[in-house]
Amino acid sequence: MLIALVLIFVLAYLAIALEHPIKVNKSASALIGAGLLWTVYALFSTDANQLLADMDASLLSMAQIVFFLMGAMTIVEVVDAHNGFEVITSRIKTTRLSTLMWMIGFVSFFLSAILDNLTTTIVMVSLMKKLLGKREDRLFFAGIIVIAANAGGAWTPIGDVTTTMLWIGGQVTTVAIMKSVFLASLVNLLVPLAVTSRILGNRPVVPAPLREDAGEHFTSPFESNLMFFLGLGILVAVPVFKTVTHLPPFLGILFGLGLLWAVGDLVHRKEEPLRKQRLTLARALTRIDMSSVVFFIGILLAVAVLEHTHILSLLAQWLDRTVARLDIIVMLIGLVSAIVDNVPLVAASMGMYTMAHYPSDSFLWEFMAYCAGTGGSILIIGSAAGVAAMGLEKIDFIWYMRKISGLALIGYLAGALVYIAQSRLFH
Repeated sequence: MLIALVLIFVLAYLAIALEHPIKVNKSASALIGAGLLWTVYALFSTDANQLLADMDASLLSMAQIVFFLMGAMTIVEVVDAHNGFEVITSRIKTTRLSTLMWMIGFVSFFLSAILDNLTTTIVMVSLMKKLLGKREDRLFFAGIIVIAANAGGAWTPIGDVTTTMLWIGGQVTTVAIMKSVFLASLVNLLVPLAVTSRILGNRPVVPAPLREDAGEHFTSPFESNLMFFLGLGILVAVPVFKTVTHLPPFLGILFGLGLLWAVGDLVHRKEEPLRKQRLTLARALTRIDMSSVVFFIGILLAVAVLEHTHILSLLAQWLDRTVARLDIIVMLIGLVSAIVDNVPLVAASMGMYTMAHYPSDSFLWEFMAYCAGTGGSILIIGSAAGVAAMGLEKIDFIWYMRKISGLALIGYLAGALVYIAQSRLFH
């Protein structure tokens, strides 16, 4: 069974990577792969109750992420409908792509530490559509945003789901992880930015054209500012909501969505129906990219089978026996997270290594937070941020490999070396 599951996953993965040559949408490949994996698992399973329990657990985990993704994407669409992003775009005056790249990289890095890498990617990629007119430039910036968001998310407990898992499990503590991983994460961003700025040179920014319906869709400065800051405030408040209530983030984002919906209806209650309809949250729900949401569902369901059948745990144990060196094992786990989701990889590692041998804030857990958080940037489907960018900008898997993967890899390796050197100096 295990060989069949691995073979199906590899074939589905290849179909996703070769979406354009084979002319089959990546969402279809992901769903077919997920369906086949669960079918094989069901046919070979001898415990129907365990199978249903695994399915329930996978659905619960997947639904939380999908609801969060849909909520964040809808908030972004509402802000966009009110021209809210002009609050930022009107203040960016640079005419050089390289300068803009540095600005966007640092904003994404620190915003991800406050929000999370998925939300930050959705917000920043949407912002790029307002700033850049050339599609090639937008794709390149989207790749850098993925790197920056994943790097920024790795060094805070709320910035990346894997760091959050380690934080909740007691493997890392808030102040220690921020102090220990910040420098490595920053280097992970600085190296790709330095290389990219050399490549871009003095190339000018080609601004995005004004929308043809800009006059028809005029919103007042009050409306733009209100919806922008309210939308951003809701996204920032979600981690606080989770910390205070201990409820999952998707509930916070849906709660905020309800507040945004109510405020929008109150602000536009006296307007003519046609204009009001365009600005409502109900309209925004119809504009989110459901294809990317469906793709996300397929990927999560497919990886869940690998987790439930202990394929990922077996991989981790094989690495432990074969490699033996802890730093190299963790770096390899980070590289593997570029291929499969980093959440089950970290979950498997948490089960494989006990806190009796590796207590809180030890080298293993802090380095795991860095590697699992940033290694996913190497491939476009290696992180939630990458999958979101892929859906928002229709980024081709092969294009990302050619243009961005090398930058992400050198940043990943540079940051890893910085953390190892820092650990040996100060521990």
